[in-house]
Amino acid sequence: MEINLRTSTTAGIVLAAGAGTRYGQPKAPVMIDGERLVDRSVRVLREAGCFPIAVVLGAWIGEVPGAVVMENPDWASGMGSSFREGLRWASGTAADSVIVTLVDLPGLTSEAVRRIVDEPADLVSATFDGQRGHPVKFGREHWPALIESASGDVGARDYLRARDDLVLVELSDIADGQDLDTPIA
Repeated sequence: MEINLRTSTTAGIVLAAGAGTRYGQPKAPVMIDGERLVDRSVRVLREAGCFPIAVVLGAWIGEVPGAVVMENPDWASGMGSSFREGLRWASGTAADSVIVTLVDLPGLTSEAVRRIVDEPADLVSATFDGQRGHPVKFGREHWPALIESASGDVGARDYLRARDDLVLVELSDIADGQDLDTPIA
């Protein structure tokens, strides 16, 4: 029997509330390789060791097995409101940190998320060929300031830009950070 000596926990948040305007429909229920994007996102977080996991929905609402579904009534105002909702949910958990990812990253792998989870720093951002992306890890001590600063289409970008303790972790060797903006033929 394997004993896990890890005492901290990392929750997962999938931001999936948008209307997918460029895509032509909300992306959460889109099927790729026989799996909805939202289910794939939850599976990747779970396989990386994140627990509990929440999905923030808005333009599309549906059941998501294995996750707490949060309906963001203010989803149309931008990603910032969904980010705040997710962090408020995480504040009610025992998690020490949270991984935040987007629903439209079909090339993200559990191995890549695990690399971010395992980084001991409190602020960690994925990079793909040197460009920042998702997922991002936030230690609990940052959540109140992030909740306060997120608005419109700005989640944590400005907060992270002002920090000198952000650790960047390259993931392009094990994942693709491209978001899905056009339907796959």
